Amino acid sequence: MNKSTLAVAVAVGLWAQQAGAAGFIEDSKATLKLRNFYINTDNRDSEANSAANKKAGVQNKLEEWGQGFQLDYTSGFTQGTVGFGVDAIALLGVRLDSGGGTNGRSGNSYGGTVFPSKSNGDAVNEYSSLGLTAKAKISQTELRYGTLMPKLPVISYNDGRLLPQTFEGGQITSNEFKDLTLIGGQIEHVKGRNSSNNEQMSIGGASARTANSNKFIYAGGDYKVTKDLLLQYYYGNLDKFYKQNFLGLVHNWSIGPGVLKTDLRYFNSRDDGKNGYDSDYFSSGDYSNSVLKNGKGKVDNNLYSGLFLYTVEGHTFGGGYQVSNGSSDFPWLNQGDGSSNYTITDMQIQKFGRAGERTWQARYSYDFAKVGVPGLTAGAVYLRGDNIDTYGKSGQTSNGASEWERDITVAYVVQEGPLKNLGVMWKNAMWRNDIAGQRDQDENRLIVSYSIPLL
Repeated sequence: MNKSTLAVAVAVGLWAQQAGAAGFIEDSKATLKLRNFYINTDNRDSEANSAANKKAGVQNKLEEWGQGFQLDYTSGFTQGTVGFGVDAIALLGVRLDSGGGTNGRSGNSYGGTVFPSKSNGDAVNEYSSLGLTAKAKISQTELRYGTLMPKLPVISYNDGRLLPQTFEGGQITSNEFKDLTLIGGQIEHVKGRNSSNNEQMSIGGASARTANSNKFIYAGGDYKVTKDLLLQYYYGNLDKFYKQNFLGLVHNWSIGPGVLKTDLRYFNSRDDGKNGYDSDYFSSGDYSNSVLKNGKGKVDNNLYSGLFLYTVEGHTFGGGYQVSNGSSDFPWLNQGDGSSNYTITDMQIQKFGRAGERTWQARYSYDFAKVGVPGLTAGAVYLRGDNIDTYGKSGQTSNGASEWERDITVAYVVQEGPLKNLGVMWKNAMWRNDIAGQRDQDENRLIVSYSIPLL
């Protein structure tokens, strides 16, 4: 019996001992989420078909299509001083097409672009998993143990493919104090968005599958100073890899006919444990004198960013700037199978957090509800980063290199009638760069989703 199952069994047993369990049943909710997901990635540079890339199994065109099913169940809490409950998430992904060896599987990856891979590299026909979470609540404090999907500055799950990424561990959330939310937890394993297996955690640049950790500790809080001002502090520590402090400020200011949103973020990241001396645990970055002459070293990064958005009459205009200082790339939980971080530059294709990189962005979106088409939205983002230096065994490979990405998103959700909650989304991205060893990419995603309330 695994830890999640044991935790749930204990919670159910305690619930059964309580006479008043009405809240457990009456407050239960269940939703079936359907997602049809298609992705096409085209590597459009001259190196795509090189002998080295072919030998490494690198593919020029990546294409997969599948149908995902996600069943979410959330119980209420049993009555009494201490309330107990159980949550569950059941995931199933069915392959519709991944032909011609276009699933994006490489030698060190856990799977392809969307689906896990067989031993021969082919995509599986289907994959599934079941996540269970036991929970207990006292007053305004809730303890959860089992499958978690945190979305915090120092740890954030990824939902950019057919099925979402999940974590295994424990978390406590307290709202005992007015306007203050305190959160702390420990994560032991991660299940990738293209996997049904629990894996240990790592960072970009570390030796694939060999350098990892089963302990990520995090804690912090959100303080709502006023209805328009939010202050944040969070701490995260991936054992053997890095320690990270985060400070954030979010402010909304009614100015003129619209609202100006200011989002300021600062990350301070330093090495921890083996990352300070063991080359298998090193991060990618700007290291001219690295131990193995491969441009890798210990975590050393300060990341500053600011994003400003002005919303008026359905229009949202925005701009932002980010600086990644230090010798290493910005670190986050990254096993190489798809991940997210809490930066303003986490885009469809790239993250723009390389060592020394300076990135500016401009964005625009529009909500067509203002012209009588509720549910229809569209937006575009453009980012450009520069000042990128990279090193390899032959010395410096990139000197002041740059990259840019343009993302377009169009989405529509049916608001009423028999097809209410049916959503269609098209996401298009273009990435260009002159960084050594990197390939330009064009990518399209088409997502059709439908949510069915069951309870």
